[in-house]
Amino acid sequence: MKTIYSNAAEAVSHIKDGDTVMVGGFGLCGIPEQLILALMDSGVKDLTVISNNCGIDEWGLGLLLHDRQIKKMIGSYVGENKEFERQVLSGELEVELVPQGTLAERIRAGGAGIPAFYTPAGVGTPVAEGKEVREFDGKEYVLEQALKADVSLVRAWKGDKMGNLVYRKTARNFNPMIAAAGKVTIAEVEELVEIGDLDPNEIHTPSIYVQHLIQADQEKRIERRTVTA
Repeated sequence: MKTIYSNAAEAVSHIKDGDTVMVGGFGLCGIPEQLILALMDSGVKDLTVISNNCGIDEWGLGLLLHDRQIKKMIGSYVGENKEFERQVLSGELEVELVPQGTLAERIRAGGAGIPAFYTPAGVGTPVAEGKEVREFDGKEYVLEQALKADVSLVRAWKGDKMGNLVYRKTARNFNPMIAAAGKVTIAEVEELVEIGDLDPNEIHTPSIYVQHLIQADQEKRIERRTVTA
């Protein structure tokens, strides 16, 4: 049995100023909405956030940006957030942009206990500046270090009271690897079920990676709505 919190504020109450926090999701798909809102309300600041992107101006991690709670962002895509652009250009926010595949592998390596790995992505570009480059079989590779977090926040479709998680379709995205890479992982689930209710063959994140749970409803906003006349 894992800690099951009754509200998101309690779930994030142990996150403190200066922590490194990984957050699951891709765009607004599969983000832990209620945990992010609670983190905003907590007023915690100087966070290093690791996530594929930083939400949009009025939702997701963009809310933490708006309140100046993020000191450094490590991510892959930031094109939907004007406040992100403004803070970077003004020097208010430190940013480390990482090729998306490299970001995914750095997080996966962190969860697997692999300290670093070589990849061809970024060789000969600013991504490789200051990093070791080695040649293997006549091709150059850059050394990338693994990423880990003090706390990982993930969102799942279903979870049991032991902490086993199941994600739904593309909402899985970065969530499983982020769940494994945090010293402490808090899972926001849409449906909390009893132990034994999940088919073991369908579990995506085993309970060993999850310490805390909260059941919470999702707004599931659409990042960019396109309609026809």
